[in-house]
Amino acid sequence: MVATNRNRRPPTLQEKDDGAQRGPWRIEGSRRPSGSRPNQSPQRRLSGLWLIFVLILLANWVAGAFLTAPSTPHPIKIPYSQFIKQVEAHNILGITATGGKIEGRFRHPIHYPPTPEGEEGVYFTTQRPAFAQENIVSRLIAEGAKVQAKPANSTTPFWEALLLYFGPTLLIMALFIGLARRGPGMGALTGLGRSRARRYEGGEGRTTFADVAGIDEAKEELSEVVDYLKHPDRYRRLGGVVPKGVLLTGPPGTGKTLLARAVAGEANVPFFSVSAAEFIEMIVGVGASRVRDLFEQAKREAPAIIFIDELDAIGRARGVGAIPGGGHDEREQTLNQILTEMDGFDGSEGVIVIAATNRPEILDPALLRPGRFDRRVAVNPPDQRGRRQILEVHTRSVPLADDVDLEAIAASTPGMVGADLRNLVNEAALLAARRGLDRVGRAEFSDALEKIMLGAERHILISEEERERTAYHEAGHALIGMLEPGADPVRKISIIPRGRALGVTFQSPDRDRYGFSESYLRGRLTGLLGGRAAEELVLHEITTGAESDLEQATRLAREMVGRWGFSRKVGMVSVLPPPGEDHPLLAGPGAASERTRQLVDEEVRAIVDECYKRALARLSENRDRLDALAKALLERETLDEHEAYAVAGIPHPPPPADGRAPSAHPEDGGGNPTADKQAQPVASRTQTPHPQR
Repeated sequence: MVATNRNRRPPTLQEKDDGAQRGPWRIEGSRRPSGSRPNQSPQRRLSGLWLIFVLILLANWVAGAFLTAPSTPHPIKIPYSQFIKQVEAHNILGITATGGKIEGRFRHPIHYPPTPEGEEGVYFTTQRPAFAQENIVSRLIAEGAKVQAKPANSTTPFWEALLLYFGPTLLIMALFIGLARRGPGMGALTGLGRSRARRYEGGEGRTTFADVAGIDEAKEELSEVVDYLKHPDRYRRLGGVVPKGVLLTGPPGTGKTLLARAVAGEANVPFFSVSAAEFIEMIVGVGASRVRDLFEQAKREAPAIIFIDELDAIGRARGVGAIPGGGHDEREQTLNQILTEMDGFDGSEGVIVIAATNRPEILDPALLRPGRFDRRVAVNPPDQRGRRQILEVHTRSVPLADDVDLEAIAASTPGMVGADLRNLVNEAALLAARRGLDRVGRAEFSDALEKIMLGAERHILISEEERERTAYHEAGHALIGMLEPGADPVRKISIIPRGRALGVTFQSPDRDRYGFSESYLRGRLTGLLGGRAAEELVLHEITTGAESDLEQATRLAREMVGRWGFSRKVGMVSVLPPPGEDHPLLAGPGAASERTRQLVDEEVRAIVDECYKRALARLSENRDRLDALAKALLERETLDEHEAYAVAGIPHPPPPADGRAPSAHPEDGGGNPTADKQAQPVASRTQTPHPQR
C-alpha cells in the first residue's frame, strides 16, 4: 500500500508549523483547550483534598487544645493535711473550690514531697475530705487570701462544645459532600475507583514479534494493527478504520498475553495491561469507575493499547446464573461500562482494546458484535515446526550441548504449547546445573520431559510380587500398542514409580494429529485396557492398578458415543453438554432425556467390553511376547523404544512418509502433555494423547 499521493501539492511552511503543533491523534471528548496546561489527574486532585482535610483537622485539634488548656501552670498535688499546715503557716495566697476539690496558689513555693523525687511549685491542688469539720475560710479571709468557688455542675459553653465535639464530624461530612460532587464517591475517597492497570512503555527490552514464535497466523492477523498504529494516515485517507477491539482466543499457555505485548512493542506505544478480575470489588460501582479511569488514561496517551486478560471474568453473558428478582450485580455493571466505553470512542482516537480468553463461548453477545471486538484471532497450539521455533526462542540464552536436536524434541512433544516448552527448557537447565554441567544436553531434556509428564521418581521399596504385577501390567499396555494397527508407537516402558503411578508406558504419534478415525480410537481403547487384561490373563486376579486406565477409557468411550456419533443406536447426534457445562443439577432445556442418557451408558459399556475382549484375545495369541517384555522390565526396569520392539520381536514401525523421525534418540519420551492432566492413578497408568476436539 502506498501512503503518498503524487498529485497532492506540497504543504506550505504555515501548514507544516500547524501540523507540528497538532499531533496525528485526535482524542474525542478531550477537555484540554488549545495552549492550556493539561488537566490535573484525579490522583493529584485527590491528594490535594486529603492535604486540605488534614490541615483543617490539625487546626481543629490546636483550637480545641487551646480552649481546654488549664488557665494555670501545672500544679503539684498535695494531701489535705499538708494544705492545713500551709494555712497555719500563712502561706496561702488564694484558693478556688469546686465541690470538694481545692485549687490555689502559695505565697512562697514549697517542695513536696520532701524527697529528691518531689516537685517544687507555687500552684497546688488537693481534695477536701467529706468528714472535715474545721473552718478555715475565716482564717484565710483574715490573712488577706482570695477565696472563691465554682459550681460543681458547670457546663462548657455551647460554641466551645460545638467546636470540640462536632467539629471533626462536620469536617468529615463536608469532605464526603465535596468528593461526591467531584468524583465517584466512596471509590474516590479510598482510591478504589482508580484503575490498577500496569503501564509498559516502549524502550529497551520491549517485547517484539521476534520474541513470539509458533503462532504465525495470529501474528499476521495483528500485523495490520501494528501498521495502523505506525502509519495511521495510510488508512485514514482511504476511509479505513482499525478494529476497535481484537479478541484473542485459545487454550492456556499458547502466548496470548505475549502476543499482545509484542503488538505494543512493535508499534512502540504505551501498553496498559490489566486482569479482568482486578475490576471487581465488594463495593458496587468500583469496577465501572476503574473502567472509566483506564480508558481516560489510555485516551490521554493515545495512540495506546489496552490489554484485558481473562476477559471471561467480567464478560460472561448477562443473566446467566443471576438471582431471580435481583438487580444488576457488580460484574454486570462493570461489563456495561466496558460496552459503553468501547462504543464511546471512534478509531481516530488510536486506542485499541486487545482482550484474551480461553472460554469465548461464554462471553456476552454484545461484546462480540461488530463495533466492539470486531476481530477474533484464534491462537492455537503450535505444530511441530512451531514448537521447534518456540524452542529456538527459549534456548537463546541456554548453552546447548552438541547432542541436542531441537527438531527431535519438537517431534517428541506433540500437544505442548509455548508455556509447556518454556518450562521444559527451564527444567532441563536446572537439572544440568544440579549435575554440575556447563551445557544442557540431550539427557537433561529427556529427564526433564519425564519429570514434567510423570513427576519425580519415588524411591520406595515394593515387594517382588508387586513388581511382577506392575511389569505384566505395563507389558500388556505396550504389547497392545505394538500390535494394534494404526496405534501410536511405544516410546518407553518403565516400572520405576513416579508420582502416584507404579509404572508408565509412553506412546506418542509420529506427527501431529487433527482427526481421528473410529479404528484408531478403538485401538487406543484396547491399549488402555491392555494392562487389566494382562493381569487377568497371567495372574488370574485383578487389582486397583487400572484405575487411571478405566477413567480414560470410560471418558473416551463416552465421547465417542455422545459427541462424535460413533454409535449406531444413539445416532449422529451430540447428546453430551459442552465441556465445563456438564453439571447434573444445571441441565438446560436442550439436555438429553433420561432414556437417551441410559442408552449412552449402555453403548459406552458395550464398546468398552468389546475392546477388553479384543485385548484379552490379542495377549493370549502373543503370550510369549508378553512374558518376554515383563521379564525384560523386571531385569532392566526401563525399556526405550528400540529395546521394547526388539524384546517383543516386532518390527519397528516405519517413519512418516515425509521422512520426519518422531525422535532422534530412543530415550526421548513422547506423550501429549494434554493427556489426562487431571487423572490421578493409584497404581499404574498409560500416557497417550487424547483426541483433539
